[in-house]
Amino acid sequence: MWKPLIAWNLILAATAAAGLGQQKPATQERDLRVEADTTETRPLIPEPGKVVIPRSYAVVIGISKYQNLSAEQQLHFAERDAQAMYSILISPEGGNFRAENVHRLIGPDATLANLKRELEEWLPSVAKPEDRVLVYFAGHGFVVNGTPYLAPYDFKVDDVAATAYPMERLGKVFGSKIQAKWKVLITDSCHSGAITPEAAARTINRSLLDLSTSIFSLTASRDRERSFESEDWGGGHGIFTYYVVRGLEGAADDNGDGIVTADELAEYVHRNVREATGGRQNPTSERGSFDPNMLLAYVPSRIRAPEPAAPKFGALIFETNMDGVEVFVDGKSVGVVNRDKPLRLPGLTPGAHTIKAVKQGYEPDGPREEMVYPGQEKTVSIKILILRRRNRAAVEAFDKGLEYYQRGFANNYRKAVRHFLRALEIDPKYSQAALYLGRTYNALYEEQKAQEYFRKAIEIDPDYMEARASYAGMLLDIGDVDEAIRQLNVVVQRRPDDEVALYLQAQAFRMKGMYEESIKAARRSIRLAPNNPEAHFWLAESLRLSGQYGESIPEYEEYLRLSDFNSKLAGKLNYYVLGFLIGHGKKKRAAQQDIWRDLRSLAYFGICDANRKLKKYEEAIRYCRKSLSYDPQDPYVHYALGLAYAREAQNEGSVELLAAACKHFRAMLDINPYMAEADYARKNIASIQGYLPCQ
Repeated sequence: MWKPLIAWNLILAATAAAGLGQQKPATQERDLRVEADTTETRPLIPEPGKVVIPRSYAVVIGISKYQNLSAEQQLHFAERDAQAMYSILISPEGGNFRAENVHRLIGPDATLANLKRELEEWLPSVAKPEDRVLVYFAGHGFVVNGTPYLAPYDFKVDDVAATAYPMERLGKVFGSKIQAKWKVLITDSCHSGAITPEAAARTINRSLLDLSTSIFSLTASRDRERSFESEDWGGGHGIFTYYVVRGLEGAADDNGDGIVTADELAEYVHRNVREATGGRQNPTSERGSFDPNMLLAYVPSRIRAPEPAAPKFGALIFETNMDGVEVFVDGKSVGVVNRDKPLRLPGLTPGAHTIKAVKQGYEPDGPREEMVYPGQEKTVSIKILILRRRNRAAVEAFDKGLEYYQRGFANNYRKAVRHFLRALEIDPKYSQAALYLGRTYNALYEEQKAQEYFRKAIEIDPDYMEARASYAGMLLDIGDVDEAIRQLNVVVQRRPDDEVALYLQAQAFRMKGMYEESIKAARRSIRLAPNNPEAHFWLAESLRLSGQYGESIPEYEEYLRLSDFNSKLAGKLNYYVLGFLIGHGKKKRAAQQDIWRDLRSLAYFGICDANRKLKKYEEAIRYCRKSLSYDPQDPYVHYALGLAYAREAQNEGSVELLAAACKHFRAMLDINPYMAEADYARKNIASIQGYLPCQ
């Protein structure tokens, strides 16, 4: 079995690319003017419950330099096109063909005799009625006396009949001799629009065509148009093939199911080629009769993540030290609680809720934030202790500000700021007004003002633990981890059972690389609130980064299980994950929905990376694909997926998996070519080039 001799831990630097320094070729027309039985295919990385790929065969033909043509008649990129098609066809992130079932005729190998042997003997001999067959041609196409031809490598201008391959003949072979459920014909040559089997059927015996067979013919241009190639497309490609390959890589997957169908590819290629050439080149497929749902490529890493599920509700149980205490949740009265009769409030969405308890003649308890976890009940102790002394006008201004704050969105936050400032102006010792000014400015991304008012709240009341925890959450957001740890240490010392402060502490220690301390804090938080998803996440992160890979995986899985809901709190503060450092550079603070997707992507990446370190590469590939379904633009996930594919390629002796590895290394470089790992990605690509095209 083939084994790549690649020393992945000591990769030599890439050698200079062939052709470097040559004069850049101009955009060129792809036309030549002439005067007057194997085993069933199985996925290399199986996806349980996913699509079934039929057994597949292909012939890929590409000719740039013709034996008998003048220098000005030669092409530049047809052979690169064919190699790119070969790579995407065999990739498990593309066509999913087995490499041994794809025959290449490149350059001098693409003689007329070899074309006839592969198309007329090999394909008909191996393809069965339930199979998939594809033929790709990139090179010169031309018309003589109304008859269209393809030009093999040894074509002679002065002997067309003996040296060219008639498109009519290809149509006959493809339509009648080759038995397959799905037949795909892709041609990138001038006048290739004349090649469709239906067109050929007008001049051959229609009875030879099996009309029950689905034939998909995608051609580079209409029959009176020219096809173009240029260095501007992916470093040198035919414009048509460039978009065919991109489409098969997943760009044509319109509905995000990971499957590129014939209809999707035809629409994607036609639209993009037409736009790229200003309407001068129009790919065609409309004349073929084909199943629009014909599977051309399966790209699991492009599957779009589902929308979050409906919320799993939690409950709060209120108990108090006095009778007749009215409870408000998110600004609405939910009932009265007495000393001997707690108030249970079910059906609360997970996340932070603003709690306030009021008794006439006393200062209220709150407002303060209480976390609700999915499927969990939490007891909230209300303490009414101090006779009322707050200025009524200040309280009214604060309550009005809180009303606007709880509505969310920038315009409401601006109104909330005015009322909170008014409350603080009336009563300079109103620590709650200062806290909510900090939270509101944080919601408006005005961190300097937010810090000012968080600090003011703590200055007014050094024992205001909620203010310290909120301040710490914002400090984590902006990267001041040391000060966040200092504030959280105060909270945890005063309130050892504060599960929110503990998981924030776990997050802060993780950011500082203090994994042992992070693990301890996360486990304490989980003991207090087992259904807190983020505590499991930070525990998993610190376990993985401290080398405890096997222990990290169940914690990531628990985070994913507990967080599989939509809290519908987008834009609301103090769910404490409104922005944070994750170790790969600062994440821009976003709406709650975006944070939900970010964290799920990172959790799946964590499982991928842990499995990769455990040398379970097939599992690593599966979970990195899941990570990309939530964040397809994360370069680290592409890099890890490339490494996992490369390692599994070594284990399996699989050139197909190397094609997928190359794709993800390239994707990483496309997203961020300046990462520290970029040089390793480039060296890996150069190493893969020794075994197959990796463009």
